[in-house]
Amino acid sequence: MRDFTWGIAATGGIARTVGKVIVAEPGMRVAAVGSRSLDRAQALAAELGAESAYGSYEQLCADPAVDAIYIATPHAQHLQVAEAAIAAGKAVLCEKPLAATVDDAEKMVRLAREAGVFLMEAMWMRFNPLIQLIKDDPRFGEIRSVQASFGFAHPYDPAHRLWAPELGGGALLDLGIYPFGLAQLLLGMPTGLHVTGKLAPNGVDAEAAGVLLYPDGKHALVATSLLGNYPNQAGVVGTQMRADIQAPFWAPQRIVLSGPSMEPEEHVLDPADNGYAGELREVRAATAEGRTESSIMPLDESLAMMGLLAEARSQLS
Repeated sequence: MRDFTWGIAATGGIARTVGKVIVAEPGMRVAAVGSRSLDRAQALAAELGAESAYGSYEQLCADPAVDAIYIATPHAQHLQVAEAAIAAGKAVLCEKPLAATVDDAEKMVRLAREAGVFLMEAMWMRFNPLIQLIKDDPRFGEIRSVQASFGFAHPYDPAHRLWAPELGGGALLDLGIYPFGLAQLLLGMPTGLHVTGKLAPNGVDAEAAGVLLYPDGKHALVATSLLGNYPNQAGVVGTQMRADIQAPFWAPQRIVLSGPSMEPEEHVLDPADNGYAGELREVRAATAEGRTESSIMPLDESLAMMGLLAEARSQLS
């Protein structure tokens, strides 16, 4: 059986990280790298053993040797690359968040569905086996509460991708999607949302914290920040058991399950079975099976998260 081949769109840190996971994954390889800079594309292609490098994303997506495109550009460029990939009939794995705006995300999903092309948000947290264990373990009983934070102090620089509005900057889209996303995964979409925080001088969200409300008193306490160093841990409380997720909770190496009628139970991640590998395997499996969406990271849930983050951002205005 031939290798499943990837084209990587962009050459930044996350492109290099995921590219290395592809290279290490049996039955996969990087066939091409694309960037607006041919020199950078050639450098990463050489590093990952890819045969081809392109100075445009459109050329990358048109490469017949590529089965799927991994989009690692800044958020605001996701739609442009996804349009080219979908038009070329390539499966698409798009870094989180799916897009910089709700409108862009909705257009991406519409185009993929109309073309019958696989599209998935690269929310690697959902593919981490320890997170999946928490989601699927019936010993929790009814999950009542989720608490999670993701924040670090980053110097204010309106030209940096984390701060630049034209690149989709702000804490919520880049960091907050993880604590909000853990709540979405374990509790679903909230019926209410109350958020406080601070805007940067250029108007992007620098910090946000709030409570997500659910029926029957269930709740999630979430926080994200570019202004301070947060614990970056998470806790999940059920009626029968709780989970303490060590930092970084979105890519945990260790969790501890505990409850009144059990000894604390430690679970440790196999390093070869991380979330990046899981999402790559999902794209390959879906393509082989003719699926156009993932049941682990459904497109409707990606769209719902975009709407939730937009609502949180609006409460900071």
